[in-house]
Amino acid sequence: MPLKVFVDSDVIISSLISSTGAAFLLLNQTGGLQSFVSNVSLQELKTVVARLNLSEIKLNNLVANNFSIVQLNRSLEEIKSEFSGYVLDINDAHIVAGAQSASAQFLISYNTKHFKADKLKEKFNIILTTPANLLQYLRSV
Repeated sequence: MPLKVFVDSDVIISSLISSTGAAFLLLNQTGGLQSFVSNVSLQELKTVVARLNLSEIKLNNLVANNFSIVQLNRSLEEIKSEFSGYVLDINDAHIVAGAQSASAQFLISYNTKHFKADKLKEKFNIILTTPANLLQYLRSV
């Protein structure tokens, strides 16, 4: 049974920038994962891709081939209110909402300091980790 992982936008952007880093390897060359991103994250990604002058086609292909999209059908205000206790940066509340909605086992981010890892584990049984740490874990099992 594949591991369910919710992937933060920073990891996806990193995988588009470098084809040699842990994010790229995790998203493109690792089997056994069921990866998720939310509709809110997808909008955020399109904005960042345009701002950084990256390929929207590569982003669309990556998402289409590797991700299931979790639909967050609440307003950002509702999401921020409900999930504010799990983040240090309120603008990351939608990441926790997406991970929880996907029933993810792992939340993959380079911004681990933005999240309250203990609370994520306690309330949702979600483990917060980086791409490199998840790769190391996958190689050990």
